[in-house]
Amino acid sequence: MSDKKDSNNLFVERRQQGDYAVRKPNADRASAVTPTQAEAIQRAKELKPKAVVHVERVRNTNSGNPDKWRKP
Repeated sequence: MSDKKDSNNLFVERRQQGDYAVRKPNADRASAVTPTQAEAIQRAKELKPKAVVHVERVRNTNSGNPDKWRKP
């Protein structure tokens, strides 16, 4: 059973195919798959408006590196 804290999170991850998946914590399958990260963030907000959306970094920036999580 997942705890209430985890149930209020969604994750946007880049897949090996190059598209983006929206996942719930500990989910085996994606809730949605979109061609772009921006569309995946939007879809996550549509699926669960009150959720905290965590987005996987996919490039180096001044404030982070790939494979780290950020909030949109």
